[in-house]
Amino acid sequence: MMRIEIPGWGHLEAEYLVLDMNGTIATDGKISPEVKEKINLLSQSLKIYVLTADTHGTAAQEVEGLDAELIAIGDQESKEAKRIFLSRIAPEKTIAIGNGSNDQLVLKEAALGIAVLGDEGLSRMAFQSADVSVRDVLSALDLLLRPKRLIATLKE
Repeated sequence: MMRIEIPGWGHLEAEYLVLDMNGTIATDGKISPEVKEKINLLSQSLKIYVLTADTHGTAAQEVEGLDAELIAIGDQESKEAKRIFLSRIAPEKTIAIGNGSNDQLVLKEAALGIAVLGDEGLSRMAFQSADVSVRDVLSALDLLLRPKRLIATLKE
């Protein structure tokens, strides 16, 4: 469980972290060792899910060694499939990180949505649906590993 009190914004009590794979934690289907290390650190506090349509066909191989559960979603209607997954695990206790148009509902409905601008871009819909946006996935993960950064960004 991760607890963060954000003055004027609210009290965040998260049990889950939902990560989009391609474009968010992976670039061209590959997850860097540094990203894997940070995800494994966060797994000490949160149950982590990696959602993917596996565009590059590398998901199973890339999540090896991650303390996270891989959730395959279909290419068709992936935005709705991600929303349905979120609804099954408790949106009010979930932090979501994504970059694509198909992440917009998860970013909006999660207790905290973080949009990532990475090498594969950031969709306008994801940007507008998130609570906070960052320059890359390492910055997103660091907001959770160093919560005073998140507090500084969101406090009112």
